Amino acid sequence: MLKVRSIVICLVVALVCIGTAPALADSHDPLTIYSGRNESLIGPLMAQFTEDTGIEVEVLYGGTNAVANQILTEGENSPADVFIAQDGGALGALAAADMLAELPAETLELVLNPAFISPDSVWVGLSGRARVLVYNPEMLAELELELPESIFDLTDEAWSRLVGWAPTNASFVSNVTAMRQLLGEDETAAWLADMLANDVQAYPKNTPIVQATIDGEVVVGLVNHYYLFRFLAEDPDITASLHYFPGGDVGSLINVAGAGILQTSDQPEVAQQFVDYLLSDAAQSYFAETTFEYPLVASVEPSVDLPSLAELEVPEIDLSDLADLQGTLEMIENSGALD
Repeated sequence: MLKVRSIVICLVVALVCIGTAPALADSHDPLTIYSGRNESLIGPLMAQFTEDTGIEVEVLYGGTNAVANQILTEGENSPADVFIAQDGGALGALAAADMLAELPAETLELVLNPAFISPDSVWVGLSGRARVLVYNPEMLAELELELPESIFDLTDEAWSRLVGWAPTNASFVSNVTAMRQLLGEDETAAWLADMLANDVQAYPKNTPIVQATIDGEVVVGLVNHYYLFRFLAEDPDITASLHYFPGGDVGSLINVAGAGILQTSDQPEVAQQFVDYLLSDAAQSYFAETTFEYPLVASVEPSVDLPSLAELEVPEIDLSDLADLQGTLEMIENSGALD
């Protein structure tokens, strides 16, 4: 009788556990996330994940390259479960070091464009960021200038002192890395030198470039597309527009923020749940509506007036190949752009 009673008790316990499975989320250790994206951008989404799933997260924030280097240094001892990067190059560096686990086909199929997925299925894009030229249309008309067909046209004398860039910005570094990959070291170094000879105006990051364009300090600036929409959210009457270089020009690179799961994670199922959450309609809508980036799933549209990803003429490049960011930083420094 005692044996039968024990079996009944076990069955009851099992049924209770099955019926309350969501409540078991707090039985997991906190998910450790290393994020190269700024806390102000992605922190609210982390909090929402915990609220929706009951799974706690512990997040280490830092620059994408610094965080990637920390994981590489930690190696098999890294406590990270998930790495979030603001560009494909850093994810490519971890993939090359065999640090990332293969993602299931069900996850990869959520992303609309295979260009935003690792060729070896170890990382996935979360949101898209287009490199563009922000410009002041009034000044453009006043100076009787035509919008350039290529980023290389900006070295023409007609654009002297009229262009802004941010040579230390991570997105700019990725764009120059793409130039190295597509056009070679010599042509890229020559472009940097020609831009400097043309008195390009340097700024610390994208936001002041957009402000300088609005204020007329420069006529055009090399930035990511979403910075202008942050200004427009505050003041819809701002006079500034975006230009996308045509013809697959390297100046129209689309990079991604993305994520990968570390092979050393001791809770890969929970890590997978988190990555899938970032590709859910709710999270993708957050990227579209809050950061004004391109959502990468078919079921969510951009929340602002953007050309569709299918419309854009972008360079053909494997974003994983943008891994040598350090080499690009050295090239930029050697050019004198940081002086």
